[in-house]
Amino acid sequence: MVIPEDIRKLIDGGESVTVEFKESHTGITRDVYDSVCSFSNRDGGHIFLGVKDNGSIIGVQEDTIEKIKKQFVTTINNGSKMYPPLYLTPVSYEVDGKQIIYIRVPVSQDVVRCSGKIWDRNADADIDITHHSDEVYRLYARKRGSFFVNKVTRFGIDSLRSDLMERARDMTQIRNKNHPWRTMSDEAMLRSAGLILTDEYSQIEGITYAGILLFGKDSTIMSVFPQHRTDAIFRVFNTDRYDDRDVVITNLIESYDRLMTFGQKHLNDTFHLDGIQSVSARDNILREILSNLLAHRDFSNAYVAKLVIEKERIFTENANLSHGHGALNLSTFEPFPKNPPISKVFREIGMADELGSGMRNTYKYTKMYSGSNPQFVEGDIFRITVPLTKVATATVGPKGTVPHDVPHNVPHDIPHRESKRQIYEMIKGNPHITRKEIGERLGMSTKTVGRKIKDIGSIKYIGSGNNGHWEIEGNNHTTGELP
Repeated sequence: MVIPEDIRKLIDGGESVTVEFKESHTGITRDVYDSVCSFSNRDGGHIFLGVKDNGSIIGVQEDTIEKIKKQFVTTINNGSKMYPPLYLTPVSYEVDGKQIIYIRVPVSQDVVRCSGKIWDRNADADIDITHHSDEVYRLYARKRGSFFVNKVTRFGIDSLRSDLMERARDMTQIRNKNHPWRTMSDEAMLRSAGLILTDEYSQIEGITYAGILLFGKDSTIMSVFPQHRTDAIFRVFNTDRYDDRDVVITNLIESYDRLMTFGQKHLNDTFHLDGIQSVSARDNILREILSNLLAHRDFSNAYVAKLVIEKERIFTENANLSHGHGALNLSTFEPFPKNPPISKVFREIGMADELGSGMRNTYKYTKMYSGSNPQFVEGDIFRITVPLTKVATATVGPKGTVPHDVPHNVPHDIPHRESKRQIYEMIKGNPHITRKEIGERLGMSTKTVGRKIKDIGSIKYIGSGNNGHWEIEGNNHTTGELP
């Protein structure tokens, strides 16, 4: 039988996370079954017998083909060799005048073992993970469709920060002025968000890992997740190391604040219009990639999450329970929930939108900001890369001046014109932020901050001292300068 064109293209593409070549010229080799096991445990795959590692066709000796097929089927149906037994059908094809054997391996709903070992696929290699407990845990989690962050702890509500939960209630006004969380107690809000659950084995009720990550005290987070950390790195001038760095090890909500501030500090906020409305492409890009970095990572993995700003790109990296490999295509991308309870809270407090919208928004605002498209790469490490133009990381000098190497069509008064909008966004994102904190971030005096807030007009401070909070009246941008 002549090989179909689509299967021939798999050979031409070379070995990968879903394609494996085996010579097996006169007989089936043992490692074929390791590959069957790893493909079953990962995303499925294609095995070709009679093909060298470099893709050259050597063929399977014709008088051994039927024997090899029979041996293969018998072995994978033998529970002592492959458990649970698999039901696969090898097919022989003619390629360049030679016979090869093709085996399509679908992904299994169960964790598969080969001779008592658990194999997983990494790039173009089969990896024995039997004695790597973390990897085995993640594999079982993928198969069960369960979520690590739903694991129940023995911590109570007193291990969480009540001020942070109060802030979350205030932030729900961004989406819904009458959000039900605003009238709930801390416990009721946590239950509504699915952050208090009952362990299915012990039947003990407690705060979940997600609850600890979102609202936990730093000491509590470190006791549960000693590896929890996000590195923010600015590397434009000192490319061997870095020019600035922030190691973030706090809860996810304040992690978002610090990473957003870091990005705003090192990226220029160039002027853009969405229709007739002025928008901050920079802030919208940061919002999408940071919410993804924090909400969708695999928290069972010790890999350090990163936000890196370089001269020509921003990129993020985080551990990931992958459901595929390679670059994602916007037109065919199908979102898969990673940590639903964390994502739910992010949506309710306005730090993220519906599942799948982040990728579309990142494409939209990257096109505005740099004229190019971002790249999303799925794998055990999830990566987002946003290309930058020179103006994005150019140093803005005193009084709004721009260095000589910045394009002349960039407005030179961006810092002055955008300051009110930046203050507005900071208060919208954190109603408890102080004038002093705003001033420190923007490099202006507390008095100047107060004057600009007064100019905005739609912002009022409720309460007194550090115990009060800001309220934004409706969505009326009275100055005409706010986004």
